[in-house]
Amino acid sequence: MCKSLLIAVLYVIPVVAGAQWATATSGTDAEFRGLSTAGASVVWASGTRGRYARSTDGGHTWRIDSVPTGSALDFRAVRALDARRAWLMSAGDADKGQARIYRTTDAGAHWSLVYSTQQKGVFLDAVAFWDAQHGIALSDPVDGRFFLVTTNDGGGSWTRVPPERIPAALAGEAAFAASGTCLTVDGESSVWIGTGGGATARVYHSSDRGRTWTVAETPMHAGSASSGIFSLAFRDGRQGVAVGGDYQMVRGGFPNVVLTNDGGRTWRIAKGPLPVGYLSSASFLGGTTSVVAVGLAGTALSTDGGESWRMIDSVAYNSVRFEAPNAGWAVGPKGRIAWWAGIVGLRITK
Repeated sequence: MCKSLLIAVLYVIPVVAGAQWATATSGTDAEFRGLSTAGASVVWASGTRGRYARSTDGGHTWRIDSVPTGSALDFRAVRALDARRAWLMSAGDADKGQARIYRTTDAGAHWSLVYSTQQKGVFLDAVAFWDAQHGIALSDPVDGRFFLVTTNDGGGSWTRVPPERIPAALAGEAAFAASGTCLTVDGESSVWIGTGGGATARVYHSSDRGRTWTVAETPMHAGSASSGIFSLAFRDGRQGVAVGGDYQMVRGGFPNVVLTNDGGRTWRIAKGPLPVGYLSSASFLGGTTSVVAVGLAGTALSTDGGESWRMIDSVAYNSVRFEAPNAGWAVGPKGRIAWWAGIVGLRITK
């Protein structure tokens, strides 16, 4: 195991007046994409070269470390249960040994490889857990259908969902491992997957922990291998937001936010104004109607459930996660880690 680093957070002046991200000097230039929280104090992040970061004081200090023998892995997703228990998922070609899930139960002192496959075509995109025992992981399609595995024992063993239970993928359709949030879960059994790469960006939904699925079309910008839905966030089982665009056009003017009020059965473009460009992650501020979305063009804020947006800075981030209106974090390129200190004059409503 690499020697861990204990990093203190350094405040910086916001790019736009009133925008209150406070950033940390992480001591690494690894690109962070995975981000997960367990309450207002515990935060985990993950990234390239086998690196992960962990804070137990709300982001004021971080311990940066790596998984033994994992220096070649890109941990695009992390899911935390608490300060000691978490799972890391590496994205990459399975036939090159890059499709793996690790688990720790002792705050990263030891990591166990709990899932791996070398099946050609598998490329893991995201992993999520409903509770300590039940989880699901997503790969791009294999033989025309998304490759899904589930666990009922805390990640100790994984079983593939029979492909015939999953709707057929469109030509070129896949999921984006940009932030670990193209897959999201809610409650005890609901799960959604946002897709791109095909002629239409779609949302798959299961209400029974992945045993059966339906799929809905959305008006999100699509039609190329680099465009579609990159992230999903749900305020509850019905109200949700999907963000995306085209990652090759960082400041593109395409429809990049779509909304649902019926649990993902139907989707429509937000009324606008829309955020600038490509967005890779979104999160509701706790149980409120406010949403923060991030991408390479900066951070966007909506206070009306995703209908209208304003840019509040232009710093590149890959992932964002909120536990409450005053408890949020973001991670991004070049080891960037930040926590949310609020917006001056921002009014949050339930």
